[in-house]
Amino acid sequence: MKPTLRLLAANLGLALAAAAATTASADTWPSKPITFIVPTAPAGSTDIMARMVGEPLQRALGQPVVVDNRPGASGNIGTEAVARAAPDGYTLLMQYSGYHVGNPSLYPQLKWSPSKDFVPVAMVMRAPHVVAVSGKLPVNSMKELVEHGKKKEGGLFYASSGNGSIQHIAGELLSRQAKQPMTHVPYKGSGPAINDLIAGNVDMFITTPPSVIGHIASGRMKALAYTGSKRHPSMPNVPTSAEAGLPGYEVESWFAVFAPARTPPEVVAKLSAEIKKIVESESFRKKVDEQGAFATYMDSAALGKFVDQELVAWSKVIKAADIKPE
Repeated sequence: MKPTLRLLAANLGLALAAAAATTASADTWPSKPITFIVPTAPAGSTDIMARMVGEPLQRALGQPVVVDNRPGASGNIGTEAVARAAPDGYTLLMQYSGYHVGNPSLYPQLKWSPSKDFVPVAMVMRAPHVVAVSGKLPVNSMKELVEHGKKKEGGLFYASSGNGSIQHIAGELLSRQAKQPMTHVPYKGSGPAINDLIAGNVDMFITTPPSVIGHIASGRMKALAYTGSKRHPSMPNVPTSAEAGLPGYEVESWFAVFAPARTPPEVVAKLSAEIKKIVESESFRKKVDEQGAFATYMDSAALGKFVDQELVAWSKVIKAADIKPE
């Protein structure tokens, strides 16, 4: 055989071997533990979702599902880790929308791309936000909060799970609509922000209900407004933003599972199908409903289209509000 033909044959053999390996991995997946990377600290809504999905997914797949919290850099540390992981279905990302569709407009030198480095797997939850304040703060309505901020030296201090998070954007939008200067205090996730809010070190945290609804029920926090178009059954006494005097102030986050780009389609399809069963189960819906949010499933294709729309929408919001990473 001539050298050129031998080289072509060798390359063809390698290609066929690689294809066979990919097919085999898809057929036998999963054969070892799966890691859910969460780009926030424990106790926040993203972490809660990873554990709520991970536990039944573990039972369905017959392999351990480990939650690995990697907070920092406004979600970029954990997100980049998944973008660089092997595309074999064993490393997944439970992602918060603020990072996935907000960060690309905030960080020009971002080391990951929401479109090029990830394949969508499934959406699991959508959640309007709740404007929460410390139980120690002497206010019981949005009007009283704004008045308090005007009298307080230094104004109001509001927490977020990081620069560029939807919590950050929501605070800036509220500041503009209420015509009340506010100071942003970013944290490495909702958990640390919640601790400081309870302690009274910050005044306000605009976040998704799952991470704070227990504290609201206990009185350690007060909910002044729900940023959905209507009240949520789990918080019937919390007014909507419009009812609280802020018409048009509607903020919603979503949480979804992504895998590294080039993950075998068969693996993505199997994952998405199992997650669909979980999200549409009565037990999951009940848990999410009790936490002030909405269980929402989208398959890979629908989620991909939705992400593209969200990237455009949030880019416009961030630009209009002139929000920049601090």
